Amino acid sequence: MNLFNSALGKNITFVRPAYFIISGFSGIPNFKYYYVFLCFVYIVSVLGNTVVMAVIYLDRNLRTPKYIAVFNLAFVDLLGSSALVPKLLDIFLFNHRYISYNDCLTYLFFCFTCLSVQVFNLVALSYDRLIAIMYPLHYHRKVTHRFMLSLIVFFWVFAIIADLVAVGLLTRLSFCRSVVINSYFCDHGQMFRLACNDFTPSHVLALFLIVLVVWFPLSFIVLSYVCIGYALSKVATAQERYKAFKTCTAHLSLVAIHFIPTLIIYTQLERIPPNARIINFSLASIFPPMLNPIIYVLQTQEIKASVKKILKVRKESKMKVKKVIIK
Repeated sequence: MNLFNSALGKNITFVRPAYFIISGFSGIPNFKYYYVFLCFVYIVSVLGNTVVMAVIYLDRNLRTPKYIAVFNLAFVDLLGSSALVPKLLDIFLFNHRYISYNDCLTYLFFCFTCLSVQVFNLVALSYDRLIAIMYPLHYHRKVTHRFMLSLIVFFWVFAIIADLVAVGLLTRLSFCRSVVINSYFCDHGQMFRLACNDFTPSHVLALFLIVLVVWFPLSFIVLSYVCIGYALSKVATAQERYKAFKTCTAHLSLVAIHFIPTLIIYTQLERIPPNARIINFSLASIFPPMLNPIIYVLQTQEIKASVKKILKVRKESKMKVKKVIIK
């Protein structure tokens, strides 16, 4: 043991376990029903986001800067759900709680990258609505295809680099206390707290990323809607105000679904029991990808009109095929 401590002090060796154990939902009664719910959520997420992506791709009228961001949101929701939920079902439904060291770091990287890009995408959509309402005459000059694509690429690159740094810092830690992660996936915070050497860099980075991925985006979105509200107050008629605000309802719904559970968790962290915290975190991770496409299909007139048009064209083509067969 003295030799081990000496090695750690000289930064010569690191204890990297062969595997971690995801404890997650163990000890929670009747939790098998939650897995059925997870399957349902995942299926709806995959179908819904695939439909939104297909509609935007097929309808040339939807190839605008706003719908580039919506397409990216659907894509990252699909990717995030596929990274998180199947592995989560495998861990807990089939009792495969052991996950190798490298697989755990990879799992963490993909989950956190997708979650980060989801939040940044809401910022992009918020900026789009801000310019559309405050500067409608200059919208097409300020929010171009090139600008939106550049913004989305920047968000992806930033999220990937930040999460690579987080994973890199974890590889500098020695896990000699425990290999049991008290979460539903390879959670960054739960992992670095298992280390027996100094995890200050990982802790500082975690606090920095919380500010950058939670508080800064939320502050920007709130400030943008304060500006939108001020701009709408100057609009002449109530009907015009309602029409302009209606274009924001889908985005506001997405913001509420994503941030309200997260804020409750972070502000009430000490008061929430561990099992309740794990359930709340898991719901906050899997609900938005399922609800985002439903909200956009139901609350966005352009997408509803596009879906109806695609279905109408498909129905007419089937009718033509039937007539040809009959003849």
